[in-house]
Amino acid sequence: MKKILSLVLVLVMICSLSAVAFAEGKQTLVFGTSADYAPFEFMYPDETGTMVYGGIDVLVAQYIADYLDMDLQIENMDFGYLLTALNKGDFDMVLADIEATEKRQKAADFSESYMETLAEKILIRTEDIDKFQDAATDFNGVSVGAQTGSTKIEKAEKNLVGCVVVPLSLVTDLVNELVNGKIDAILLDGAVAVSYDAQYDQLSIAEKASEVFPQSQGPAVAVAKGDPKGLLPGINEALAKMASENKIEEFQAFVDQIQGIEEVSAEAPEGYEADE
Repeated sequence: MKKILSLVLVLVMICSLSAVAFAEGKQTLVFGTSADYAPFEFMYPDETGTMVYGGIDVLVAQYIADYLDMDLQIENMDFGYLLTALNKGDFDMVLADIEATEKRQKAADFSESYMETLAEKILIRTEDIDKFQDAATDFNGVSVGAQTGSTKIEKAEKNLVGCVVVPLSLVTDLVNELVNGKIDAILLDGAVAVSYDAQYDQLSIAEKASEVFPQSQGPAVAVAKGDPKGLLPGINEALAKMASENKIEEFQAFVDQIQGIEEVSAEAPEGYEADE
């Protein structure tokens, strides 16, 4: 009996120590994204040449994690699979410049929008700038790239009359296809198109034709349907605090510097750590 009591006491002590260790350590907030969509999420070489994650959504995710007193872990996959993986439990939340459309709200729950974004823009080769002026007449039979799983496919089909949509999983692949003459145009979120326009002399925005697209409703944070982990209230609190501090402007300036778009020095936002 004494041996049994001693064993029970040892087990109680082990469980107590484990509970203390768990309480002292931070929980991990797993963030899913598709890191091919600058300036929102992308990979870039740090000072040592190591490829790390960066972008506005990465900074927003870090802000949320800090507010919730959690460690941030980034998982990267094709955009079209993000919500499926979210509901399988692979992530706690998804940030990928994702709009809370009616269709997506059936598959996930969403936070309030955390920033205003530009309307969609059409990215073309600079040499073709005079060819694509009118969305109603200049895109008949023209190949227009759009990211698989994005709203851009339906928007291109609806607004660029007669176009042939070419879906690809990665925006980087779409840009390569455009540069190499395999497709004629790409429909992108405005900020993404502006980012590529600023970095590539051979690419330009078809401004006049792009006027057909209305203002976007802005991106939101997605959590699994029903919010089983109860994260959404805290996420919305963090986003409200972030907005009150005008953090998005700070994040945009820092990301522009990373991309080489702006030469003005911008310090890394507080709490930011570039994960590999």
